[in-house]
Amino acid sequence: MEQLAVIWDRYRLQIIILMIIAAVGGYWVTNSHDNDLPISSTNTNAVLASSDSRESMTNSKPAKSSVAIDIKGAVKRPGVYQLKAEDRINEALSIAGGPLPNADLRQVNLAKQLTDQQMIYIPVQGETIQGPAETGTSSVGGGQAANSSMVNLNTATKEQLCQITGIGDKKADLILQYRQEHGQFKNIEELKEINGFGDKTVAKLKDHLSV
Repeated sequence: MEQLAVIWDRYRLQIIILMIIAAVGGYWVTNSHDNDLPISSTNTNAVLASSDSRESMTNSKPAKSSVAIDIKGAVKRPGVYQLKAEDRINEALSIAGGPLPNADLRQVNLAKQLTDQQMIYIPVQGETIQGPAETGTSSVGGGQAANSSMVNLNTATKEQLCQITGIGDKKADLILQYRQEHGQFKNIEELKEINGFGDKTVAKLKDHLSV
């Protein structure tokens, strides 16, 4: 015991310093270990959240804000127009200048929503709409419609007539002139009344024209 007392007296300061260092070191090691788990968990959750966010952004595709439609038939300005995706056939009819006086809107669903690449055909009064075509996605009055390659002799513009093989500028003008002087065509065969439209020519045009 005397030896311990001598050692204590001689090295008291050093022993106290070592005890303090040991206590501080033990406290630091314990605290550091306890804090590791929440930090690791937080980092993992952040990585997962970031990954989910990136995946969500990749999978989400922006909705179409506009659609392109082709409106034909008894309208003042037939053609292709760009409209809002939520617009209806009524808006398409308005942007095309409105219906012609002889348009038959009873066959048209003006409330139908537009779709991209839709073809809308406005019939004339007394016109018989053909059944749905086997190919294509045309739309007569917003429903299923006649073949999009058919052009109505009684409502077609010069530009539409010129798109048909066998009808150029001159023949298109003759058709429009005949229609203005004699009224609507009753059938395709009536084209033979126009100079330059023989049996062979009319036979070739039958697949592309309607009345």
